[in-house]
Amino acid sequence: MTSFKFLRYPGGKQRLLNYIIPHLPASDSITNNYIEPFVGGGAVFFAINPVRAILSDINHELIMLYRGIKYAPRKVWKQYSSFPSTKEGYYTIRDEFTCNRLISRAARILYLNRTCFKGMWRHNSKGEFNIGYGGQDRRWVINEKDLVEVSKRLKKVELLCADFEKVINSSAAGDFIFLDPPYKPHEKECVNEHFTYGRFTFQDHIRLSRVLQSATSRGVKWAMTTSSHKDILSLFEGNQVIKIPIGTGSKPGILTKDSGEVLIRNYEKV
Repeated sequence: MTSFKFLRYPGGKQRLLNYIIPHLPASDSITNNYIEPFVGGGAVFFAINPVRAILSDINHELIMLYRGIKYAPRKVWKQYSSFPSTKEGYYTIRDEFTCNRLISRAARILYLNRTCFKGMWRHNSKGEFNIGYGGQDRRWVINEKDLVEVSKRLKKVELLCADFEKVINSSAAGDFIFLDPPYKPHEKECVNEHFTYGRFTFQDHIRLSRVLQSATSRGVKWAMTTSSHKDILSLFEGNQVIKIPIGTGSKPGILTKDSGEVLIRNYEKV
């Protein structure tokens, strides 16, 4: 199992892979597409390394970053490396840097992600990224080779920026869907935008449960990480629920044995 840590993404499953992957199908057993409607940092995708995949997210900047690295990883790295290493420089890139070229925009997004406070992803009412400076310590944890390897993995991927319902409704028998929607462990809703891109209300969970029920009827297999709140679990009765023994709990970034997180899947055995 190969993991990639090129992207900081709140709620990402990098540190939980050992608990999640054993409950998911291996790449060679997925007969059609591997699909992620909430790709985020893509930890599970990179770990499974499927033959072909559809990765989607409603966060357009995230998908732009993936596209830039997919098509020109070395150019993205070159510009990323050229950005300033000071607090003042960070705010210049955040607030004043404008460019319509995919490479430059991807490099900017990666730079902000690696140097902002705790890797948070938040925008103001104008749609502008507004997280404060976090330092340079995590900037050089990645290198050009990492981006090149990520690019190789993305060559076989269709990248979409779309609502989850559209992506799931396009699935067919033989597909496998992994879902990691925005959620707050133990809670019914995720309404705090400080740690995730956008919100995910209980109405969104209801909508998600309905489209997954429809996918099941078409012969699609799926697995999802989500909150253990009783109201969410009630939406997925009849599916297998597996408690995730360790997770972030109520404090983002800090692992706890009271995770408040579960894996729900519509199949019994891998």
